[in-house]
This record gives sequence, structure tokens and C-alpha cells, in this order.
Amino acid sequence: MKAPLLRVAILGAESSGKSTLAAALAERLGTVWVPEYLREFVETHGRVPVAQDQFLIASTQVAREREAGASAHGVLICDTTPLMTVLYSRHYFGGEDAPLAALAASTQYDLTLVTAPDTPWVADGLQRESEAVRQLIYRQLLDELAARRIPHHILQGSLQQRLAHTMPLLEALPASV
Repeated sequence: MKAPLLRVAILGAESSGKSTLAAALAERLGTVWVPEYLREFVETHGRVPVAQDQFLIASTQVAREREAGASAHGVLICDTTPLMTVLYSRHYFGGEDAPLAALAASTQYDLTLVTAPDTPWVADGLQRESEAVRQLIYRQLLDELAARRIPHHILQGSLQQRLAHTMPLLEALPASV
């Protein structure tokens, strides 16, 4: 019988190193990671999403997590979750619709990591707005995690420092890799 798959969520504001950390963790653990679908959406459509796109973005992210789970080896690294889509929906559109809220509430992870916005902010064209927005979203994320009582660990510093902080957390999980 195959051991249950551990799912690790990496959350954080724009340009805080989520994707870099996800790729490095997956490589170190010999598993796969699920890239942030929002990035692909923006590149494919050549525009930022509108309110009506939010559920599609979050549900596609979750569907890709399910698909990637078949290729994962003990742990699946998820570069963002529907919760981040909820936060950005609130910021840009004044709230989230019921299907998005339900999806965020029903999607669970075994470990939640939050990348602190302590790396240089880098503009990337359409998707990223500003350092001020990055700091605001980070604070809102921490507030939301507290309100939902989601245990999380804040990762700061260089990629190597973040990896060094994360590995013991992974090893402490039941049936860990």
C-alpha cells in the first residue's frame, strides 16, 4: 500500500521566492512541484485576470495538484493555493465569490510555508504591481492564516536559509520522506 501523499503549500506575496523555493524543495526531495497557474494564465492570455477568472484560476491550480500527485514521491510541493487567490480577489475586486471561498476552505495541506517579502522586489510586466502591494498582501496573508487557524511557518533569508528551516519541518511530519 502506498503511503499517503504529504502536501506542502508555499504561500506568499508576489516576488517573495515561492517558485524558487518550490523548485528547490522538489529537487532536494526527488519529487514534483505544481507551478502557480496564475503565471501561465497571464502569459497565455496576455493580461491580468478579472474577477470572473478567479475561480477558474484557483480550480485549475487544484486540478493540477491532483494530476501531479500521481507523479509525486511522498510529498507534493504546491506553489500557491486557492487561499492566495481569495486574498488577491479581495484586494483587486473587493471580495471573493462563493465557489472560490468554498474551494479555499476545502483545500487542505499538511504543511504551510510562508515566504517573507525580504528578497528584492522584481517587476515582471503584467503580474506584479509594487513593493507596497507585496507588503500589504503579506500582512493580509498572515492575518488570514491566523483567522483560519492554519498553522504556518515563516521562511526568511536566502534560499539556503529557507531550505535549512524547511527540511526539519518536513522530517517532523507523519510518514515524511
